[in-house]
Amino acid sequence: MKVTVVTRILEANDRIAAENRKIFDEAGVYVINVMSAPGAGKTSLIERTIKELNGKIKIGVIEGDIAGTDDAQRIESLGIPVIQINTGSACHLDANMINEVLPDMPLKDMDLLIIENVGNLVCPAEFKVGENIKVMLLSIAEGDDKPLKYPLMFQESSALLLNKIDLLPYTNADLGKMKRDSLSLNSSLKIFDVSCKTGEGIREWADWLHSQVK
Repeated sequence: MKVTVVTRILEANDRIAAENRKIFDEAGVYVINVMSAPGAGKTSLIERTIKELNGKIKIGVIEGDIAGTDDAQRIESLGIPVIQINTGSACHLDANMINEVLPDMPLKDMDLLIIENVGNLVCPAEFKVGENIKVMLLSIAEGDDKPLKYPLMFQESSALLLNKIDLLPYTNADLGKMKRDSLSLNSSLKIFDVSCKTGEGIREWADWLHSQVK
């Protein structure tokens, strides 16, 4: 019975996600769904990405959190249109949550919409929201065992950013293992080594993203 209920929930979500995708396509907006565990650096990555792509494309952001507006305020300070979604107890954004806020987003005036999902390594990968691609952010401080522990996140993503590589000398994480295990789950995964603190790798990531939007 539980499997049937979950299947129905996902099927309903997929229908709304398809509606969202149609809206995005008609507006000419490329959409990425950024996923990670809490504290991996999603908001910092988005800030860095916005600054790197400033003047090249027009960007909007939807922020997802269980509670609070701190992340939305950080993005708003950059002069970017942003909407905050607080899910309450839900551990992910779903297509209906996104659909409800789209009338308030100036989609016609943007090229790229970045959706920052709720920090979680499980649920966000299961729910489509109408995005073109999913992007996964993994902090090396989380450990090199995460790809094989949470395979769906890596299987569903088009790009993987290994963040906080400036901390590599202070951890026992094996960067090579992270990459090998990730690619064993998804051989087409595009991997970037980045540090949102130092800016290392951000230009390469932003250039790749820009090429996807174009």
